[in-house]
Amino acid sequence: MSTPTNDAEGMRLAYEQAKKSFDEGGVPVGAALTHKGSLLAVGHNRRVQGGDPIAHGEMDCLRKAGRRRNYKDCVLYTTLSPCMMCAGTIVQFGIKKVVVGEAETFPGNLAFLSDHGVEVMLMNDERCRSLMREFIRTKPELWFEDIAED
Repeated sequence: MSTPTNDAEGMRLAYEQAKKSFDEGGVPVGAALTHKGSLLAVGHNRRVQGGDPIAHGEMDCLRKAGRRRNYKDCVLYTTLSPCMMCAGTIVQFGIKKVVVGEAETFPGNLAFLSDHGVEVMLMNDERCRSLMREFIRTKPELWFEDIAED
């Protein structure tokens, strides 16, 4: 696994994780966490695979990064706009920049992040959008379970 040199590379790592989850039958959301350009961890949504309702891609990535004194100078890359649980964790941990692959299939909580001092960069990445559309088309019941909708 390479260290990201820019936001496009960070998103590529997150996308690879989303694709991995999709290939495992799970929700295709991936994430990568960097600190001053060095890769700390990657993760993907494991709700289906692990039967864990809070194992979203961002949460899995943060777990894998382990304990940190602080998250100053960290950047979180995520393929999908964060839900409120993940957005709250981002704010709670003081992560100051989040790069989001797409927010079309799920708008998430980008305004909440911005309102709490997080720099949000929306890439509108077609790979992320296409993968999520395919998942929603083929497994709508898992998608609605993941976003807690009937």
